[in-house]
Amino acid sequence: MKFREYEAKQIFRESGIPVPKSVLINSAEEAKPALEKVAEKVVLKAQVDVGGRGKAGGILPATAENISEVARDLFGKTIKGLSVEKILVEEALEISHEYYLSITIDRAKKMPLILFSSEGGVEIETLAKERPEALRRVYVDPSFVTLPDFIVRNVIGNAPKEIGKIVRDLFAVFRSKDAVLAEINPLVMTQKGILAADGKIILDDNSLTRQGISENRDLTPREAEAEKHGFSYVELDGDIGVIGNGAGLTMATLDIISHYHGKAANFLDVGGGAASDRVMYAVRLVASMPGVKVIVVNLLGGITRCDEVAKGIIEAGVPQPVIVRIAGTNEEEGRRLLQECGYVMSDTMDAAIRQAVEAVQ
Repeated sequence: MKFREYEAKQIFRESGIPVPKSVLINSAEEAKPALEKVAEKVVLKAQVDVGGRGKAGGILPATAENISEVARDLFGKTIKGLSVEKILVEEALEISHEYYLSITIDRAKKMPLILFSSEGGVEIETLAKERPEALRRVYVDPSFVTLPDFIVRNVIGNAPKEIGKIVRDLFAVFRSKDAVLAEINPLVMTQKGILAADGKIILDDNSLTRQGISENRDLTPREAEAEKHGFSYVELDGDIGVIGNGAGLTMATLDIISHYHGKAANFLDVGGGAASDRVMYAVRLVASMPGVKVIVVNLLGGITRCDEVAKGIIEAGVPQPVIVRIAGTNEEEGRRLLQECGYVMSDTMDAAIRQAVEAVQ
């Protein structure tokens, strides 16, 4: 489960992490009264659960003279397929430096991993790839309830000492909320001190009952659709749609996309024994994601029958190219059905994914 920015910042505020002054609004009429409570100059930040809001026009500056007009414009927008229903009116900051800070789980090492960089406000994936030396990585013993001083020093290096407290407080949030990600990007230096200018928290879904929010999940329409059909579904920021059966096979598909320098748009596991209608819903769901240019369907037929998979893909009838790799039960019949309808077939997972990446590039 993902918290929106305003929810993450409320958690930060309650945990002692400094955040900019802000007010959440639900209509354009609330914008000017909110500004009067915040500052003379503000930014309006659409509260939609997607990356790259700024580039998509979801973060706009405003003053008392134009805030109502700017708010009306922003409420009328759709950001990467999501309508804007809430806006955070936040004080505009004079930023002298930006940092990046996050805590996540390294599943291979089975340990929390703290990532820190003196170059914030950028896509961390790009920084890790192009300038890996600019990103500090520090592992934490899972038994630690609080962070010892030596770990904090290893994380921040020569950065301002005030950041050390924020690292400790973010780790406390990470543990107490059963998070799989707690991120501040950017963490900014201002005249008022160091503030979390943005925030992201993703909870482990298995902990929702313990967190007391299992009945109050704020899902996007696509997430709600995926949950209705029982799909394991996560939205990402790429342009290659992914459908697999089994978490391992679906993750392997994402890994190979990354290996060939592509970007996956999602993770969708249809599960075992998927009938044609279930596959159809999965394909249509992925095709509805803004920015998806091609879809890879990578399924192994055991309980799942390849002819049922083929029927579902054909029935979905989506406009994007669908590149298919199926193997197993009723494979020959599934291939025959797809080939008759002109779908691109691949004999191996590697070949299918390479075709998809090349098609996008």
